[in-house]
Parts: sequence; structure tokens; C-alpha cells
Amino acid sequence: MPKRIVIIGPESTGKSTLTEQLAHYFKTEWVAEYAREYIDRLTRDYYEEDLLKIARGQVMREDTKAEKTNKSLLFCDTDLYVIKVWSEYKYQHCALQILTEIARRRYDLYLLTYIDVPWQEDPQREHPEPEMRTYFYRTYRDIVMGSGIPWVDIRGDQKVRFQQAVKAVENMKATGS
Repeated sequence: MPKRIVIIGPESTGKSTLTEQLAHYFKTEWVAEYAREYIDRLTRDYYEEDLLKIARGQVMREDTKAEKTNKSLLFCDTDLYVIKVWSEYKYQHCALQILTEIARRRYDLYLLTYIDVPWQEDPQREHPEPEMRTYFYRTYRDIVMGSGIPWVDIRGDQKVRFQQAVKAVENMKATGS
């Protein structure tokens, strides 16, 4: 099974771009954020029950790629913590199935994207306010700090972020952790 690296962070912090860049650089697989595709297909606003469907879709994509790849690395554009944080913020709780799946999953490295890049407007994004971006960044930072999994704070412009992320992955590979 490949080592799984999660790119996590608030909205509009370059997660998808970085995930794809890293997969190309390391010549390996990556898992796109299922929520974006799911919400794009909706003809209505999303509801709380949609979050469980999104979680299942994300897990299925990730596990399918992990099982089928012969590569040593798998980059994941977010994980279930993102759905947990969103659910708790928007609906004041998170479905037990999501929490159970979070406890079951194992990752090897978190790359936490900081909020020092300009907000990119997008119909799916909900919180451009600096104080909300800070709130979500701190929430994800607390999660990765408490996860027991190695993590690296990724900051700077796109080029610097990519360099930091490559170095973090290379360090993970070199140490075997």
C-alpha cells in the first residue's frame, strides 16, 4: 500500500493545485476532492445529509486508488477531517459514521496549507473573511497537531509552497515515517 499524504487546509489555500503538482512531480497518483464534484452536480444547495454521501465518495475514491496503484505515494486533496470541521461548523455536529471512519483511517503525512494566498472567488466557497480563514486554519492546525501524524505547515507563494511540500515528502521518504 502506498504512503498517504493529505493536503489539508481552509478554502482557497491552493490544496488542489498543490496536490496535483506533487503527484506529477513524484510521478504517482492523487485523489481529487470529491465534495467539489458532488456539489457541482447538485441542482440545489447542499444539505447536512449530503456530507455523509460526500464522505463515502471521498473514502471510496481514496481506497480504490490506494488498492490499484503500484506507486509508493498517494496524494489526497483533503480527507474526512475537512467534512467533520465543515459539519461541526455549519450544523453543530458530525455524523457518527464520519467520526468512526476518521478513527479507522491512517495517513503518513499532513501538509497544512496556510491562508497567506489571495482568496479566489468560487461559487462553492463560503468564507472569504480573514477572521473565518484564520478560524479554519487554526482548527485544522489543532487537528493535525493532535493527530500523532507528522505534519508540515505550508506557506508562501505557489513556488515556495511546492518546494516546502517536496522537501516534506522527501524527508518522510528518507526517514520512513
